[in-house]
Amino acid sequence: MTPDPISQGVLAGDARAIARAISLVEDDADAGRELISQIYQHTGRAYLIGVTGAPGVGKSTLVDRLVTEARRAGSTVGVLAIDPTSPFSGGAILGDRVRMSTHSHDADVFVRSMATRGHLGGLAAATSDAALVLDAAGKNIVMIETVGVGQDEVDIVRTADVSIVVLVPGAGDDVQALKAGIMEIADIFVVNKADRDGADQVVQTVTASLSLQTFAEGEWRPPVLKTEAVNGVGVDRLWQEIERFRQHHSQHQHQQQRRKASHESRLRGILAQRLLEHVEKRLPSGEFDRLVEAITARRTDPYSAAARLMSQALDV
Repeated sequence: MTPDPISQGVLAGDARAIARAISLVEDDADAGRELISQIYQHTGRAYLIGVTGAPGVGKSTLVDRLVTEARRAGSTVGVLAIDPTSPFSGGAILGDRVRMSTHSHDADVFVRSMATRGHLGGLAAATSDAALVLDAAGKNIVMIETVGVGQDEVDIVRTADVSIVVLVPGAGDDVQALKAGIMEIADIFVVNKADRDGADQVVQTVTASLSLQTFAEGEWRPPVLKTEAVNGVGVDRLWQEIERFRQHHSQHQHQQQRRKASHESRLRGILAQRLLEHVEKRLPSGEFDRLVEAITARRTDPYSAAARLMSQALDV
């Protein structure tokens, strides 16, 4: 397979080629799939850091400070900021890229905003492929900032090597943190804007919740940290904990297991998508919509409708 100019540019770390490559995978076109097949053997070296939390908790500022820590450590960095989708254009609002302009003149930092496109959990479907592009381009660290309140952010775990859940005092986050899924998502909890009243209460609530869980000997226990991202307070400690988590998982082979689970999830997702595309192409025009209307009118049920679709499209 002869590499095309875009993939060659990505492997050379060219910023314009990286931007074009991410646009290709965002569009989910055949060209995007072909690109991934050309660069995939050059991936697997980047460390993925996922950051999630409710809107307004200061994720972008925190990520911006983490980029500074990573650069200080000598790492090259790629940032994927998942923005809310514009209701008018369908594209990303791009607020995160504006807030992360601190590193705009650093050639070793690449920041890209991506639209949520209504994807459950706040992750655009193309995010994992975009991370592969940054990985192939030689970025040592790839940070993924997602939009959402957290419960639906399970996708971030499948994409990231370490997941950080950001909370703030006075926003009901002590309650949010107790909801199903949140405790399982976080490898590190961060109480940002810790200069506000109630920060210690959030820390105590999350710590108490963690104390109810059983951790095996040698198992990672998520720390609960306080930061003031605007002032840079506590960010160095957060970076140290990220490094500690990385070393811990490397020593216990958890990272390889986590990546294997991520690849399995990704393969299943791609297979499901391709099968759906195949089914839709083989169906008679309007058949899918007619079955949806029949389900809505209770003339048939979803399982029977699915069986009919498979019979028509796949001869099952």
